[in-house]
Amino acid sequence: MIFKKQKNNSSYITTKESRRISALNRRLTRKLEKKRAAASSNPASYTTTMHDSNNVVEFDNVCTWFFSDVGVVKAVDGVSFNVPKRSTVGIVGESGCGKSVTSLSLMQLLQRPQGQTVGGEIRFNLGDGKAFNIVNTPNSEMMKIRGNKMSMIFQEPMTSLNPVFRCGDQIDEIISLHNPKMSKEEVKARTIEMLNLVGIANSSGVYMMYPHELSGGMRQRVMIAMALACTPELIIADEPTTALDVTIQAQILELLKDLKEKVNTSIMLITHDLGVIANMADYVVVMYAGRVIEKGTAEDIFHNPSHPYTIGLMRSKPVVGKKVTELYNIPGSVPNPVNMPDYCYFRDRCEMCVEKCNGKYPPEIKLSETHIVSCWRFEQEGQILDYPKSVNLEDL
Repeated sequence: MIFKKQKNNSSYITTKESRRISALNRRLTRKLEKKRAAASSNPASYTTTMHDSNNVVEFDNVCTWFFSDVGVVKAVDGVSFNVPKRSTVGIVGESGCGKSVTSLSLMQLLQRPQGQTVGGEIRFNLGDGKAFNIVNTPNSEMMKIRGNKMSMIFQEPMTSLNPVFRCGDQIDEIISLHNPKMSKEEVKARTIEMLNLVGIANSSGVYMMYPHELSGGMRQRVMIAMALACTPELIIADEPTTALDVTIQAQILELLKDLKEKVNTSIMLITHDLGVIANMADYVVVMYAGRVIEKGTAEDIFHNPSHPYTIGLMRSKPVVGKKVTELYNIPGSVPNPVNMPDYCYFRDRCEMCVEKCNGKYPPEIKLSETHIVSCWRFEQEGQILDYPKSVNLEDL
């Protein structure tokens, strides 16, 4: 009787099916690793040019999948957006929508071989008309870029900082790695300068401290100092204010805004907090179930949200000065990422469906020069640009 109940459960798979999936995963990941090694050995396969030289990064139909024991999880599936120079791009969406995986794909920090970027291009601007396609870039080149040209402020500083090394030594390592000609005294001076820059008063004392001796806000400042140590062109801030109290959150966000102006860098800000996005971002990208459903300027998204999911997000946030007994809750749940439908992922939760929603996934529709939405309701109003280009499992 128990066996029958398990068998009727849609999330249950047999041992035989699990072995078949594991064998298929091993075959596919070996093939992808060989393909990646071949591409990495040929500079022509990862050297490219930017479509727009005013962008720092261009994501073009990026597909990042995880080959798990229950099937292929399409965490990012056909994502396209740009990060312009000296601007802040906010990426919003609920947990599991692919925000952090998109940033890890850019940093090439996915846990391979299970995690693979199987399609698309991530073009990173190196200046002088040169660019790398990060998807095919070898690790030797990525070591020169990570921490130097682009860096990341991770979500939880307590787990990101090494507990057995002093804070100063960890920042020193970044600076000396990318500036081998600098002496130890120059490296230390640069580290203390960065600690001062992020608002740490006792910089010489913090230089000698271990991470556990600092508060959450101080650890986050050390992480920001580490990210800015080599003056990168792009900073990826993945939930930089998580687990911090409101006062420290405001200080960290104000610090990021000031530093952006001082070092002329771009910021890719990942957060759940719409208030933070409204305050920080120039452009906003809304993600849902591994795809971009709407993108535009902050004014487009906050004053003229067009996709039903974006409208639901805006309705779910409290309004200052307005008393409500209960916040709006988007009905339904996200589809299973192992078995995504062919039609619009949000259709089964949407209150504004049209007849075309039963067909194939909607294309990108241009509503204005900056505002783009993936929703069939705007087919007649805007200009159809392109469909998200996913990858067929059979083609790998």
